[in-house]
Amino acid sequence: MASCEAGRACYFIVPGDPEQATGGYRYVKRLAETLADRGRQVHRIGLDGQFPLPDEKARQSMNQALANLPDGAPVVLDGLAMGAMPEVLAAHRERLQLIALVHHPLADETGLPAERRKNLFRLERQALAQVASVITTSPYTANRLRDFSVPESCISVIEPGVDASAAFVKKEYSGAGPFHVLCVAHLSPRKAQVDLLEALAGLAELPWHLTLAGSADRDPEYGARVRQVIHDLALENRVTLAGEVTGEQLARLYSEAHLFVLPSRYEGYGMVVDEAFANGLPVICSDGGALARTGKRPGIRQYPAGNTAQLQGRLAEWLGNPRAMGQAAGQARQTANTLRSWQDAAQALARLLDNTASGKGRSHFAADWLTLREPEDHKARSLRLTRALDKWLQFRYLHREAGERGRAIRIADLGSGTGSNVEYLVSRLSVPQKWLLADQDLSLLKQAGQRAGALGVAAELHVEKLMPERLSSAIPEGTDLVTAAALADLVSGDWLRALASRSARLQAAVLITLSVNGAISLDPPAEADEMVRSAILDHQRRDKGMGVAMGHDAPETLASELRKRGYQLHTEPADWVLTGENTPLQLALLEGWKTAASEQQPEKQPAIAQWYQARCGQAEAGVLKIRVGHTDLLALPESRIG
Repeated sequence: MASCEAGRACYFIVPGDPEQATGGYRYVKRLAETLADRGRQVHRIGLDGQFPLPDEKARQSMNQALANLPDGAPVVLDGLAMGAMPEVLAAHRERLQLIALVHHPLADETGLPAERRKNLFRLERQALAQVASVITTSPYTANRLRDFSVPESCISVIEPGVDASAAFVKKEYSGAGPFHVLCVAHLSPRKAQVDLLEALAGLAELPWHLTLAGSADRDPEYGARVRQVIHDLALENRVTLAGEVTGEQLARLYSEAHLFVLPSRYEGYGMVVDEAFANGLPVICSDGGALARTGKRPGIRQYPAGNTAQLQGRLAEWLGNPRAMGQAAGQARQTANTLRSWQDAAQALARLLDNTASGKGRSHFAADWLTLREPEDHKARSLRLTRALDKWLQFRYLHREAGERGRAIRIADLGSGTGSNVEYLVSRLSVPQKWLLADQDLSLLKQAGQRAGALGVAAELHVEKLMPERLSSAIPEGTDLVTAAALADLVSGDWLRALASRSARLQAAVLITLSVNGAISLDPPAEADEMVRSAILDHQRRDKGMGVAMGHDAPETLASELRKRGYQLHTEPADWVLTGENTPLQLALLEGWKTAASEQQPEKQPAIAQWYQARCGQAEAGVLKIRVGHTDLLALPESRIG
């Protein structure tokens, strides 16, 4: 037992009954039990309500569960429970050490309508911005979370373990009776048991019997479909629906089986594959999700997910050839010797818990704020200016000088962050594009580059602190468009003049969006609002690392500098209007305002703290409305041709 763990409590929160027998729940249970064996106090908490899209009962259950925990407690939140309630997590993120456990993103569930998938992606991206660290069960899922703006450095991959006592030598098939085929998974479209039934139905001449072990209640509609398919294919005497099984009953099924099959369309890891190996079983599985990697081991035959014909072929290779299956079983036993134990997994989690408690974890990285604000940024931006820019760029692209014709429009994006500007503009500009992404934060810039690649545009990464005297390296010769979002108010007047000068020399268009303009209002109003607003505006003029910032004067200052250089200026409001639907962003904004106002006017900290607490209460109750004024600016040179 690790003595440093003794007496320290940690908490696991899952949706519904923690004793459910699916892979995700068993993962949590075995980690919790093994941590407890190491001397740590462990509590598993089940939530009431509906998941993954929570109803009010689910939100209240999560909120109450978190509110009951002591300050600073480490809390491992199952992704199914927390993935769609960012506003609840936002209310507790400063007090607790929140850790997300993501088996696979909610939006990756098989069979979701497009609109629901999009909504789940948006909510989970915001929810992951609230946590201190993220656990995934496979490198595949860790890589997938890049799309959710989670930096690689903040993710810990803790693959499932197996119980060392489970591994044993299987008896070979005797030739008497059928081959016993086992599939352990709750009945659902993602687990795709219908694929397995249809594949086996075409092998009626071979001796086999299938046991489907898994709950039919988690997706009653699919459970009914499985029963109907069994009836339609006349498989009643060859298929057993065992329901949800645990403990000795599950161990008996493994001991009686000769072959394990996992036909899932998608898996975040596929824990049952390791359990099958630990029980000496050869495995047939798809290549869906993480199985593409975890399935490439001796003792496994893979097939393309959803391809029933190839699944049938894999089954025929072994069910029709007992000797080949026996050889595969031998390979499976060898692979079993390489499996990690639950002790290994628990040790990795213990290290993460210790690092999180000591502040070595994520500590709410800069991408949190960028992730939270991106949807509102995109909603607020001026589509009229974007269309005007697209029209100008089309003309420039079509009327290039000889030797330049056909060259993609070159775009320099300053202060790229995680790539929000790329995400917004790529699909709205109808010309071929090549981007240069510039930022001083390499970890954020890598995310921006990945997003550009996913959008199908070429992007060069430029890591540098964007000082006025070095802007030419971030805006190279041949640049057609200079753009930045939420940056102009952070830089100095000299910086803005350097930007205008460099852009004019290249006759490049300039699109600078989401610059604060000083307008801030809250509804319902409060007496202290003006005091806080004044302090915020003064704080915005502090040096942010690129000279004394222009703050809310930036839009007019930049417009003046560009106008002097012959540009045609167009501006539009791009205000945030944050309501009860934007609670996580409201809370993050209020927190930033409180910090800025307190730094600017430390003598008024008690009044600022009182204002902050009252406003947070209104935000959490969903009755607060915040308007933050921004300005979008488009400047077009007289010359369209470059």
